[in-house]
Amino acid sequence: MTTTPRTARHILRDREASLFLSAVLVSGFGSSAMALAAGVWMKELTASDSLAALATAALWAAVPAGPWLGALADRFRRGPLLVRTNLAAAALLLLLAATASPDRLWLFLTVLVLYGVCGVVHDAAETALVATAVDARLLGGFNGLRLTANESMKLLAPLAGAALFTWYGGRAVALLDALTFLSAAGLYALLRAPEPARPPLPRRRPRGPLLPPAPALRALVAAGACTMLLAGINGASVYAVVDAGLGRAPGWAGVLYAVQGAGSVATGLAAGRLLRRLGERGFAAGGVVLFGLGVAARALPDDAAVLTGSLLIGAGLPCVLIAALTAVQRETPADRLGVTAGRVHTLLYTPNAVALLAGAGLVAVADHRVLLAVTGAAALVCAAGLAFGGRGEGVRRPPGRPEASVPGARTRPFGRSRELPRG
Repeated sequence: MTTTPRTARHILRDREASLFLSAVLVSGFGSSAMALAAGVWMKELTASDSLAALATAALWAAVPAGPWLGALADRFRRGPLLVRTNLAAAALLLLLAATASPDRLWLFLTVLVLYGVCGVVHDAAETALVATAVDARLLGGFNGLRLTANESMKLLAPLAGAALFTWYGGRAVALLDALTFLSAAGLYALLRAPEPARPPLPRRRPRGPLLPPAPALRALVAAGACTMLLAGINGASVYAVVDAGLGRAPGWAGVLYAVQGAGSVATGLAAGRLLRRLGERGFAAGGVVLFGLGVAARALPDDAAVLTGSLLIGAGLPCVLIAALTAVQRETPADRLGVTAGRVHTLLYTPNAVALLAGAGLVAVADHRVLLAVTGAAALVCAAGLAFGGRGEGVRRPPGRPEASVPGARTRPFGRSRELPRG
């Protein structure tokens, strides 16, 4: 099954899939707008650049706790958990709109941290529920469409959020975000996806390996973490590229982000087809190659080269994330999907946050062209390791699991479909 327009129509005709994508669009618009507004709002309240950066960092503070927060998706029914998480996020934003002031900065930051906690729980529960709501053979294509929806909102929402903030202030953005979460809660409440039976709550939290023992799955997650680490260094250098490299105003970075987003949208639409043809390892490795070439192209002092590099980065970076997420959804036992998704999100996104901080220091002491060239070369080494390490190695399925299904998942396809090949 490929993610062609015809296939996309088959997926969108399905009630559960269309509800999921609608919720992603609605909540993604509001959260993308708020991600931009948080730092700007703090800057307006305090006139402090460091506190503005702290407000943005507060949104990511809960990411390292992903394994523990993700376990909630294995202890409670995932559909109702998604509803409650969205309602909680809406309530926090209403509180923020009502109380934000320079003399209550501790409350402002606390609300942002709790808002981030809701996001981590939401991502784990949604990842786990998708695996039982969507046919296992179509997970790659569906994840590509979900990424397309997210990236589309990242292109539109920051502009809308900036305009709304300029006209009406941060409270208006918080109220808009709260409204989107309330709408998403309503959409999740309409889902009728089957869920696995919940095991009895143990007296002590069980311990186990960080990831399932399948070597191919571990390789995909490791490659994703490496790529996101390099992406953080690339992201930290974007203003040096715009200023020192191209001699343009800082606002030109918005053009680079838009071109990168367009590349991600294109990859999301083609993900199902490419996964079928290349397999998970090949799809991920090819994406890392595109990412590495794009990063290296940004070192050149030429507008066309930098724009092309941004397009390649946008097209390549999502590949390893889609491949890793799809493998986790298909190969993890249904009653462990929540905690595994939380662990994978932590492993993938924590390196990016760390590298953004480290990259800011590196850009201050090193030539950005050298930094980007080394980063691009490191990405190519990562791609080679993924492509050629453990060749012929498949993802080992849990004992007793049918090849094309997930426990508790639907076995009815959205249309005519074939099993995705193993990389």
